[in-house]
Amino acid sequence: MAEETLFSKIIRKEIPADILYQDDLVTAFRDINPRAPSHILIIPNKIIPTTNDVEEEDEALMGRLFTVAKKLAKQEGIAENGYRLIVNCNAHGGQEVYHIHMHLVGGQPLGPMLVN
Repeated sequence: MAEETLFSKIIRKEIPADILYQDDLVTAFRDINPRAPSHILIIPNKIIPTTNDVEEEDEALMGRLFTVAKKLAKQEGIAENGYRLIVNCNAHGGQEVYHIHMHLVGGQPLGPMLVN
């Protein structure tokens, strides 16, 4: 079994978060250190540490991340102008919490994907 994470506690509402969406598969909440006017984290309720740990049985769950992102982008008023979805994997990918999560960011022009 994967280790408990900060996100596990948010899912169970053991620590406060600005939860925008929650169902049996995923939870979405505002990032506490936003990088854009809209910055929401969408996470599976099941602990999956990284994208390397996603299994075939997780396909519906992972798809739900995208349908929730679409719903929240519309709700935030950023769907028409555009937004970015980001999933980091492991240290070189910039992952900080080892509970897979999708960043939904938008509300301003985001610039190039990678800057050197």
